[in-house]
Amino acid sequence: MATFVLVNGIGDAVISFRGSLVRDLVARGHRVVVSTPTPLERSALDVERAIKDLGGECVFAPLDRTGTNPVRELLTRRHYRALFERVKPDGVFAANPKPVFHAIPAAKHAGVSRRVAMITGLGYAFTGSSFKARLLRIIASRLYHNATRAATTTIFQNPDDRAYFEQAQLITRDSDVRMTGGSGVDLIEFSPVAAPTSAPVFLMIARLLGDKGVREFAHAARVVRAQRADCQFRLVGWIDGNPAAIAQAELDRWIAAGDIVYAGRLDDVRAELASCSVFVLPSYREGTPKSTLEALATGRPVITTDAPGCRETVMSDDDECNGILVPARDGDGLAHACLSLALDEERRVRMGHHSRALAERRFDVRLVNATIMDALGA
Repeated sequence: MATFVLVNGIGDAVISFRGSLVRDLVARGHRVVVSTPTPLERSALDVERAIKDLGGECVFAPLDRTGTNPVRELLTRRHYRALFERVKPDGVFAANPKPVFHAIPAAKHAGVSRRVAMITGLGYAFTGSSFKARLLRIIASRLYHNATRAATTTIFQNPDDRAYFEQAQLITRDSDVRMTGGSGVDLIEFSPVAAPTSAPVFLMIARLLGDKGVREFAHAARVVRAQRADCQFRLVGWIDGNPAAIAQAELDRWIAAGDIVYAGRLDDVRAELASCSVFVLPSYREGTPKSTLEALATGRPVITTDAPGCRETVMSDDDECNGILVPARDGDGLAHACLSLALDEERRVRMGHHSRALAERRFDVRLVNATIMDALGA
């Protein structure tokens, strides 16, 4: 039996993203310790109990996902090093930026033999153009540089991020680099469901950030509903502390105008996916978005952007086309794509079948977990 520590950056999402990996490692007879920040929306007890039910152990980390206090960052890295020295794992897997920044170097210092970093996308620091974003990009690049050199394996979720790291010399030519279909999707938990035959429902599931394309979604809703008032645009998600977060007042205006139906944050999105006609994610950049993978598995057509991490979820060939790609930051283009699918139910159904086939072929969570476990030597 080996011991592995899985380091996650979002306490509320740890089960969704890493629950199946915990289960698969435990099924192989390994001890699994999950390090995650204290959740903000769910109770810590619920998260701890869910990890225990999967056969793992839970340790809460003092990680501030969006903070920049250097003292807090140093304490976080020391926490990881102390954890690894106490647990003495055979391997550490870290996903999300700050766990990669801090846990991977700490694992090397603690003498952990297998250190696997997963790059889950390049967010605000790499999509924003403000002075703050540019400054954060410089800092993040340096931290990625240090982390990937401390890693024994670096896993990317899309080829664009890998190319960026290579061009910026954030990984070396002799680095052990692997690719996965994002974090994958459980094809049993998210099974195909027949789409409703009522008026079209367009669904977006995301944190409410500008660079997720939330404003473009609201703009498209306004344009489409001016021509097809029967169409509904549903938004599932929450506002967090990210610098790119939209303001509550802005969300309230969209709701008051009738453009958006806001469902808030949901731990289980399967009912929303089952009741929608089309899934929409107009993000500026992703790793590979899990919400889109869940929509694919449910059998829904996808409208997303021709941007890193997003374009991989849409096939454009006629015999397997499952959605439409639009330019990032283009609300009018998004509206046009939504209208085209609103007018063609037969096309939506055909695309939905192709979405499920794509999920089975490329994004099965078992394939992703197999890659991670191989890198860990599990």
